[in-house]
Amino acid sequence: MTRYADIPKPIRSGIVVVDPDRGTPQRIIVLQFNPDTLERSLSPQSAGGSGDSGGGGSGSGDRNEALRLKGPAQETWKFTAEIDATDQFEVAAPDGIHPQLATLEMLVQPTTQQIRDATRLSQKGAIEISPIEMPLTLFTWGSKRVMPVRITELSINESAFDVNLNPIRASLGIGLKVLTVSDLPAGHRGADLYMAHLAQKERLAAAARRGSLGGLGLTSAGTGTGTGTGTGTGVTLTGRG
Repeated sequence: MTRYADIPKPIRSGIVVVDPDRGTPQRIIVLQFNPDTLERSLSPQSAGGSGDSGGGGSGSGDRNEALRLKGPAQETWKFTAEIDATDQFEVAAPDGIHPQLATLEMLVQPTTQQIRDATRLSQKGAIEISPIEMPLTLFTWGSKRVMPVRITELSINESAFDVNLNPIRASLGIGLKVLTVSDLPAGHRGADLYMAHLAQKERLAAAARRGSLGGLGLTSAGTGTGTGTGTGTGVTLTGRG
């Protein structure tokens, strides 16, 4: 048999549940298959309104705020994960994929003990009961994408079962919201992890190849503070040199 020792083993994406106080992993969930596609959306947190306040526009925003941001963009992820017990015949699965599904479902469920504690407080006449706090959840997609997230969507499509009606194959639609420093309190471990995630984006952006005005059909006029105009099809940009 030919062996290819020089071929790197592909890494898996997954979810890590972290103790926010100690920073230690409580549970590591490795996705059986990496999703084929990822859908990501970023919504800028603009300081101004949706339009301008001049006579030519219909919006009610402040012109002075047009280029200002209130904080990091709100980022969401969506993907489909697959779980298939028939692809792992060497692993005993008396319960099918129930354990894997339950592990993911418990990321959006409080534990029975947490519910009992909240009920006990309400029975003792507690005026205000804080919502149940869940552990810090990280989503990892390689070493360059490790970010704190909240699961916003978890849909499960079970498509095959064993003789005891245990599910043995399922696809899961997972939606995530990246938690930023605007979502977490100052000093929270998740806020620090988000800052590290954002710093990684900055490093990657700095490594990108820079374009040129010539490639856009534009030319630079050197120094100045105005915008050049002409009668031809070219556009001249001027700025502070």
